[in-house]
Amino acid sequence: MGLTVATGAIADEGASRFVLERVGIDAASEDRVLALVPERISAGDVRDVLAHTYAPRIISLQGSVPIVTMAPFAEFLIAMGYPAEEIRNPYDGSLSYSSSVDARALAGILAWYDEHEGMMPMLIGHSQGGMVAIKVLHELAGDFASAIPVWNPRLGAAEDRTAIVDPVTGKERPVVGLKVPYATALATGKLPRLLLGQWTMLTRLREIPDTVDEFTGFSLEWDPIAGNFGTSEPYRATGTAKVRNLTLPPGASHLTLPQVAELARDPATRDWIDRYVPGTAVPLPTVHTDTANLLHAADIWYSIKKHWCLEAQRLIRARRRLAGGG
Repeated sequence: MGLTVATGAIADEGASRFVLERVGIDAASEDRVLALVPERISAGDVRDVLAHTYAPRIISLQGSVPIVTMAPFAEFLIAMGYPAEEIRNPYDGSLSYSSSVDARALAGILAWYDEHEGMMPMLIGHSQGGMVAIKVLHELAGDFASAIPVWNPRLGAAEDRTAIVDPVTGKERPVVGLKVPYATALATGKLPRLLLGQWTMLTRLREIPDTVDEFTGFSLEWDPIAGNFGTSEPYRATGTAKVRNLTLPPGASHLTLPQVAELARDPATRDWIDRYVPGTAVPLPTVHTDTANLLHAADIWYSIKKHWCLEAQRLIRARRRLAGGG
């Protein structure tokens, strides 16, 4: 197994280094990306700068009820300016991933993307999809297995190796230990884990390991589906991950949280979302559009813009170091 893993990793070394050596955006465009402040990304920055550079993939995981998918949320992100090709599943073209996906296989997919595209994907999960996102973080932390196979998303199959070639350092590194830039869970509760026999996640569901830079958990105080009856248990970091907890307004509903596409089409709500910064008090816009989902839509978009910028800047700096350009 050790020889097989090493051979597999070496076989993809050229592909991984090509991520940094390939001809990308021009130097002036790279300079504009590097000049951005990740915490203050405007609509113009998205349109004129970020839309023309590299972007991490986003994997949107739906809940267990198949009629409620994450496609409307993906459509919202695309309408706000995120590249559609970085949201679609390359295997089938869908905008929403099933929450029945194996978390270990998904962790292997993230590793494959990191090796071939130079960026770890971001994770958005609704209901059971949030549980899968958190379980992936625990898989990457080695909580369930000491080694994870790399999984090729284009072929839909595992590769015979448990390591990748780091596209920045050129060195082999295991899948276990890789870190996601941003992950979030919407209305993910313990009661369904109990009812569905997902015992391994009962004690881990609110614990966020160091395999994510930033995690935001969204909860409803009254959410019988999640098992919340007037209060919700907060997420907590087990180490250095930055973890935020947000309680959604009473008008929000568990099953309709992904339905945010209309918010990007209404000029007033879109402007509110573009201007949103966590921790600031801004009056809600007076519009006919339903604003029950405005808070989490705006907060997630803010975080995605931030980490899109951070990851693009990281990749540009790595490419320049490789080229000897500082």
